[in-house]
Amino acid sequence: MATEKRPAIIELHNVCKAFAKPSGEPLPVLDDISISITEGEILGLLGRSGSGKSTLLRIAGGLIQPTSGAVLYRGMPLAGPAEGVAVVFQTFALYPWLTVLDNVELGLDALRLSAAEERRRAMAAIDLIGLDGFQSAYPRELSGGMRQRVGFARAIVADPTLLLMDEPFSALDVLTAETLRTDFLDLWIAHKLPTKAVLLVTHNIEEAVAMCDRILVLGSDPGHIAAEMPVSLPQPRNRLDAGFHAILDEIYAILTSRMTAAIGAQSRIHGGLAQSLRPVSLDRIGGFLETLAAPPYEGHAELAKIAGSLAFEINDIFPIAAALHILEFAELKDGSVALTAAGRLFADSDTDERKRLFREHFLRFVPLAAHICQVIAEREDHQAPRERFELELQDHLNQNEAASTLQTVINWGRYAELFTYDERTRTFSTQQTQS
Repeated sequence: MATEKRPAIIELHNVCKAFAKPSGEPLPVLDDISISITEGEILGLLGRSGSGKSTLLRIAGGLIQPTSGAVLYRGMPLAGPAEGVAVVFQTFALYPWLTVLDNVELGLDALRLSAAEERRRAMAAIDLIGLDGFQSAYPRELSGGMRQRVGFARAIVADPTLLLMDEPFSALDVLTAETLRTDFLDLWIAHKLPTKAVLLVTHNIEEAVAMCDRILVLGSDPGHIAAEMPVSLPQPRNRLDAGFHAILDEIYAILTSRMTAAIGAQSRIHGGLAQSLRPVSLDRIGGFLETLAAPPYEGHAELAKIAGSLAFEINDIFPIAAALHILEFAELKDGSVALTAAGRLFADSDTDERKRLFREHFLRFVPLAAHICQVIAEREDHQAPRERFELELQDHLNQNEAASTLQTVINWGRYAELFTYDERTRTFSTQQTQS
């Protein structure tokens, strides 16, 4: 007997979104996104920063309009914020001069209820979300976790059909976030929430696997659906279960394969000068190499396991892993990271030897570093303006990527003692002291 198909709460068909660059040219953010969220489902949008997750959530909520494509809410075109759609944001977004009760009642403003009915529904939401007794408190009197509970209560007080959650636990410490996630899932599983469907934006892979029935992995530049993964594990989910870890490993394998492919593609553009670099400190590079070289990893680890042991999310571990791959201190493959001989040597070396080794790899594997050094050397005054390299990068990268890449090269170049950079004059010059 065929399973009855559940109705779609919201559908996005071939959605694209572009914003305007300062030059007036379009900057594509989302490309050809088609998704649907059915009744009884938690759908996760998982991806690194810059993949367009939050933009997609805002389009689903009618907060911004797509450049092209269609959005249907319960079968009808969505032209703006719809009744029955609520949002929980990353930041608490509470009015500090209002009490908990007053903040929650704000979620009912559009319904034009009587004061008595507003009070009844707000108190019920406060009780449901675990804030009873705190209705007269002000936000400043509450912990971060309790303030986010107020945000949840305000979102569910109007009995929304669709709940949009934009990284709702990311501003909280690890323990508080885990408690709030568990409490939310308990209410969802017990059908105590009025909500029929949830769209969760996250860059925490474990969170996505723990909470979602289906996960869409987003790729970047522009944002697009790179993979779709059903999560058929029963709730509540055991993070130590082999099935849980199998899904984690699969997601990490997808993300690492796409990242290494992108690194390879960028290395072939403009002689590698347009290689995009994420900001990663040398302390993090050194600390990660030391951790990977030591027991129990002994130079090789699944990214899921080492990320879990370090409590790292996508935006923590993937920039480090990408940097190590680009610098050839480690190799990424199939969701795992392995030290190269140079990576092992770096982990075992003293400060001076690390700096020498880093300088050698920086010049060899980051063409922009060698390019800056060459331009400085060829000029009579041995100086070059930052703008000269920014404009060159912006021929191939968007403005934010170009700025991030150049700042990373500046920081790594200072550590390697290849050149100096004066922020006041925005000028590169020859490094005077070589170690």
